[in-house]
Amino acid sequence: FLRYKFTAFFKASTFPVFRALSVCDGRQIAHYSNEERVWIRSSLTEDDRINAPEEPPDSRDWFLHLLNTLSDCTDSLCSELHVLQRVIGCELEKLSDGSVNLRAFDEYGFDGEDFMAFNSDTVQWIDKHPKAKETKIKWDQQTVRNELLKQYLKTCTDWISTFNNTKKTPPDVRVFVKKATDHSKLVLSCLATGFYPRDIEMYIRWDKSVLVNQTSSGIRPNADGSFQMRSSVEIDANHNGFYDCLVIHSSLTQTRAVVTVWTIYQHKLSAESLWSLITGIIAAVVIFLCVIVCCIYQKKNSNGKL
Repeated sequence: FLRYKFTAFFKASTFPVFRALSVCDGRQIAHYSNEERVWIRSSLTEDDRINAPEEPPDSRDWFLHLLNTLSDCTDSLCSELHVLQRVIGCELEKLSDGSVNLRAFDEYGFDGEDFMAFNSDTVQWIDKHPKAKETKIKWDQQTVRNELLKQYLKTCTDWISTFNNTKKTPPDVRVFVKKATDHSKLVLSCLATGFYPRDIEMYIRWDKSVLVNQTSSGIRPNADGSFQMRSSVEIDANHNGFYDCLVIHSSLTQTRAVVTVWTIYQHKLSAESLWSLITGIIAAVVIFLCVIVCCIYQKKNSNGKL
């Protein structure tokens, strides 16, 4: 996907705050500089991303003017905080049956609610809020602007249809176990990090059956542009069996990576064996010391008789 996101908000007697950025497949590729009044591209190595469609045609000043209009207030009368958001771009999804779902969008939200959406097929706006009806009428009449938006969205879908994202990084999968608050329970955790692209599936299983009541952190970004995800589940510490973590990601050659999380039965055997070994060593040391003490005592007695 390629998305340009705009956000602006202000209250009375305050200067409007404007923020905008561009994201491609979960990575920021550009942001708007309020100081320089230009879009600044991020440092990228993928030429295809650098050659992505230019920024949407509407300017920052137009966006701020729209916020002021929708707020219906002047600097002296506006007491509430008002927020205007916009996301414009396109996305391509490959479905499991081999078909492709291609979508272009230009959507607005105002004060946390859906407001307007552009239909590039009909070149008409769709009002999604009662307060948007008047805006829809005005925007439908702006034929030149609407044609520019239609052309922009077509350029976006043409680009993303041919964009070949060859950059794939497999996840580094790590597993952890700790005691739960209830000491009769254990918490198994599976962490996958450093992977790209974003989409991933993760399941903690017992004897290859997916456990219920798993909690997930959701997919989160790393500082280097990759992603991470953690899943955890609480189990009975006395429940014997083989537990593993199943990770599915497009970067993996065999599609799947299965990592052992914990083998409760083997863990118990290992702990008991280790304790038996320690007990045996201690007993052997005690016997050895006793033998030495006896030898020394007998030698002293022999020397006394001589």
